[in-house]
Amino acid sequence: MVSLKWVLFLLLLTGIYSVKADVISLTGDTFTDKIKEKDTLWFVQFCVPWCKHCKKIETLWEDLGKVVEGEDAVEIAKVDCSTSKPVCSKVDIHAYPTFKLFHNGEEYEKYTGLRDVESLKTYVEDKAEKLARGELDNENALL
Repeated sequence: MVSLKWVLFLLLLTGIYSVKADVISLTGDTFTDKIKEKDTLWFVQFCVPWCKHCKKIETLWEDLGKVVEGEDAVEIAKVDCSTSKPVCSKVDIHAYPTFKLFHNGEEYEKYTGLRDVESLKTYVEDKAEKLARGELDNENALL
């Protein structure tokens, strides 16, 4: 018979890993293919582990991932520039943290607004609504 402790442990373990899945870690091997996913907005934080501002915003970024979880057209991701330097160079990252929105494999725009969950959520939801209405194109793309 399976012990109750074992079942609880497995449920806890599953919960821990599902929370982490809300923010997708992208690397040099995955970045290009992921941001090319059709009709998906990728809101990406570029950071490094030694940056105090990146550390401060880590919880906020995870909270944003939880808030937009289930949105079909939006993915929240992050890139560690200390281990994925070619990616960060390619998209012109010179300061940390930097937030950029990608659509259909192209950089759409850099986010420069307030750094709180509600502002970030409003921004990405507005862009997702424009995408759904066909108003989001890569005419503004920076790359």
